[in-house]
Amino acid sequence: MIAKFLNANCACKTFDPELLKTKLESDELLKGLYGQILEGRPNLFSATTVFISPDQLEAMTSTINAIEETIRNPKYRNLALSRSPSISHIDLGPKGVFMGYDFHLSDDGPKLIEVNTNAGGALLNLELAKAQQECCQESNIFFKHRDELLNLDKMFYEMFIREWELQRGNTKIGLIAIVDDNPKEQYLYPEFQLFERLFSKFGTKARIADPKDLHFRDGNLWYGEDKVDMVYNRLTDFYLEDTAHASIRSAHEQNSIVLTPSPHHHAIYANKLNLVTLSSDSGMNDLLIAEKTKQTLLAGIPKTEDVSVGISDDLWERRRGLFFKPASGYGSKATYRGEKITRKVWEEILKGQYVAQALIPPSKRLIQRDEEQTDLKVDIRAYVYDGKIQILAARLYSGQTTNFRTSGGGFAPVFVIEGDSL
Repeated sequence: MIAKFLNANCACKTFDPELLKTKLESDELLKGLYGQILEGRPNLFSATTVFISPDQLEAMTSTINAIEETIRNPKYRNLALSRSPSISHIDLGPKGVFMGYDFHLSDDGPKLIEVNTNAGGALLNLELAKAQQECCQESNIFFKHRDELLNLDKMFYEMFIREWELQRGNTKIGLIAIVDDNPKEQYLYPEFQLFERLFSKFGTKARIADPKDLHFRDGNLWYGEDKVDMVYNRLTDFYLEDTAHASIRSAHEQNSIVLTPSPHHHAIYANKLNLVTLSSDSGMNDLLIAEKTKQTLLAGIPKTEDVSVGISDDLWERRRGLFFKPASGYGSKATYRGEKITRKVWEEILKGQYVAQALIPPSKRLIQRDEEQTDLKVDIRAYVYDGKIQILAARLYSGQTTNFRTSGGGFAPVFVIEGDSL
């Protein structure tokens, strides 16, 4: 398989930093942005590219489609919502922007590790993918399709407008607030700035906002003297339970804003207890999931179990083959590889709401770091809207979980090698 060969043997550097700097700073609003990235985020972008085969892309697409089909099943939706807070029952129409489907590439096909709402990095990865240069003859073919990236920013913008129309019809949108706690302190703050530029480019006013600067009064959400029409939600308080987010919660509950993604999207997609159902033969039989869909999900999702005291002894014995995650966690926080768990940590896991997932080791990517070559681990993220993949990106890292602290690691573009196969 050409893609596997290139990942394992081609330590080429395809990233052109000067090209990225030129592209980013072609807008006056973003002057100095690339310098800001380099200064505070030196490991945000990897210097290489990750390759996959058409068969791997098809398998990921099939898993995503099967999940989308299952989510339309009323029995599944009722189950997913029953284990989430009541605010998640509010469904005002939007589909949820930038769903993140994270995969590991195993020898028998891509395996879905988790699904995330408000997955960060899509716009950064679009700019990164544009700033690539050819590295070797075998990979030249993917650059022939780089022009397809040129219109993706317009597609991203139209996705937000589609969210608006699903809830508000053909009325005119006003201000979009890009919202996160302490936004300037967030690692992906440069992407917030890119989104502010993106919305402005297509004629829509946008502001980056901290929730503490938003106020709900007279039936509307306000940012200073400006009424907020849409909130692009980058918060990790998925059910708006923090008192700091009360104004957004009230605005959402009273249908005075379009909130995307919303608590509803997290409940039906990203709660990791959903993976327990979607990787269970009997669980899907109970929901009357179609046989073909069921088999696709069983093939694409590692077996995932609900950690409970009732089966704790069995899970402890099998822990070396498991990975433990909090059901509502994000960003690899409080996750544990079973072989590294101590008895003390195990007791803490049993006190929380965790899932145990069959361990699927990540694939590797050879990179050139300083004067030596080394292998880094690879996660593949598919950014998805309404069931359709918009862009693929990889995260390269070392250690137990993905991070942006690995020299030579970070985001990397993913390209499909045509004519390749599993």
